[in-house]
Amino acid sequence: MISVVVPTYNEAGSLPLLAGRLANAMRGRDWELVVVDDGSPDGTADLAEKLAATTPIRVLRRAGKAGLASAVIAGMKESRGDVFVVMDADLSHPPEVVPALLDALEAGADLAVGSRYIRGGGTMDWPLSRRVVSRIACYMGSALVPVRDATSGFFAVRRAAVDGVHLNAIGFKIGLEVIARARTKRIVEVPYTFRDRELGASKFGRREVGQYLVQLGQVARDKLLGRLR
Repeated sequence: MISVVVPTYNEAGSLPLLAGRLANAMRGRDWELVVVDDGSPDGTADLAEKLAATTPIRVLRRAGKAGLASAVIAGMKESRGDVFVVMDADLSHPPEVVPALLDALEAGADLAVGSRYIRGGGTMDWPLSRRVVSRIACYMGSALVPVRDATSGFFAVRRAAVDGVHLNAIGFKIGLEVIARARTKRIVEVPYTFRDRELGASKFGRREVGQYLVQLGQVARDKLLGRLR
């Protein structure tokens, strides 16, 4: 089974679109959508439970905003699949690319990362300032992990690669944690085009930038101490 883990906070507007597009993309596969909701006041969790009547959705409710990374980790623990797909709920990660990530695992990869920064990938609707910040963040992360898009939050990984691995629940760059710490022999990047959200509000801010810098420091420390592969 494939478990698609999606952390949510105030995503009632986009969740039905995500569920519908995922259902089309995942035809012929055994899958579930695990929605991890951090107490959304807009009723995201209630809506997800209603959608479960026609889509294989399970909902994990959390009392408050505990952070994206911890939501993904909690979702993985509650998932039934032997493969995890992690993606955003706001449709910035196109559901139609999920089969390509899964195909990469079926071809022998342990981890497939959706990448904006390899041939065929890209971003849409971003101002220059955000592109510059993203590139700098990726360059910093790529010094520590073997991928071009080190800040990607769109990936598929085998359960066996992360079972028993301690992932730090800091900030929102859970992809960096998984890339750095998962037990993998082969990592591949799959191109996709990132689209800025059309519904809802971005959760990105100065706090998230600070947390990313702390996360980089932790990964660099553990790499230096030989705690990472």
